[in-house]
Amino acid sequence: MSRRNIDLTSPWRGEVSPRSGLGGGESFGDSDITPPHRASSMRDDPPPAGEGKKGTARRAFLGVLAGAAALARTRPAQAQFSANRPIRIIVPFAPAGSSDVLARLLQSPLQQAFGQTVIVENRAGAGANIGTVEAARAEPDGHTLLLTSSAFVVNPALYKNVPYDPTKDFAPIATLPVAPNILATNAKGSINSLFEVVTRAKADPQKLNYASPGNGTTPQLAMELFKLKAGVQITNVPYNGGGPATQALLTGTVDLLLTALPGAQAQVQAGVMRGLAVTTKTRWVNLPEVPTFSEQGFPDVTLETEHFLLAPAGTPATILERYTKAALAVLAQDDVKARVQQLGYAPVAGGPDAVKERIAKNIPFFKQLIADAKIPQIE
Repeated sequence: MSRRNIDLTSPWRGEVSPRSGLGGGESFGDSDITPPHRASSMRDDPPPAGEGKKGTARRAFLGVLAGAAALARTRPAQAQFSANRPIRIIVPFAPAGSSDVLARLLQSPLQQAFGQTVIVENRAGAGANIGTVEAARAEPDGHTLLLTSSAFVVNPALYKNVPYDPTKDFAPIATLPVAPNILATNAKGSINSLFEVVTRAKADPQKLNYASPGNGTTPQLAMELFKLKAGVQITNVPYNGGGPATQALLTGTVDLLLTALPGAQAQVQAGVMRGLAVTTKTRWVNLPEVPTFSEQGFPDVTLETEHFLLAPAGTPATILERYTKAALAVLAQDDVKARVQQLGYAPVAGGPDAVKERIAKNIPFFKQLIADAKIPQIE
């Protein structure tokens, strides 16, 4: 597994540069409606052991973030909700990722429900920590929301000192549609089934490799979970988002691809890629010919990219309830559910209790998986 380098001096403002070693808080950097060149990963590789100054800068920076988040927890609300001020949804990833797509899906309906401007702000960098901490330290007056992905619950295990507390720094609003993952190969290749993947990997543990959208993404973690359950070794080749990872498969650079379904669905439907398994519990409605991991002997490989809508801790309960009601009403609409499913998401949603349940379950799950897969923590 490669380590990540957070370049705080980059003009990308903390995002990964095109040449960085991969990573990504989100599973894909593009979808079937977004060109691959817009794909962007949300995590960076920390420097090799010899890069002391950069490592020190990174630790100091994350320390500042942690201090800001701690300060936010002790700060009382100083402002009240106002119909004359805009609402901002902070997305801690670059545009076109899974969280960004959902934020823009909710933007207009929330604007109509509250009768005021809703702005989506992308605050990418440091594995989603930059945007997440910015949301945590915002005034808890109802004007700031955080729409994030599974990175929110992966980071406490992936980072040695994560700069926010997922349970103390935020108030839950809603769970949002999830993005399943898919294992695929080039349709021109010779691998036709998951059984063949396992057989070849066991015959020659050093031969097969797979492209992922980056280290620490849910597709990469899903593949590591599969490898553990199957008892095989398949080398991870991390790319800068779902677009570049998909291109690597299509050009024959790698043998396999595990990525978020929204970014691969169109290629499988077009017959350019061959789907070998999906992480859903039942077959995906838009790809009925692709079997699940479960039906092929791996019932535990059901890892998907989840999404959460949150607010800074201390936001008034009455405002939180309004957001929950508005978000769930939007996602219950038949045309919205159809659009979400068309894009490759499972159109599910839940209230604050569902958020709490997912966070409580996922944090220890990812901690154990990262430990079992021997993925090094970022210091």
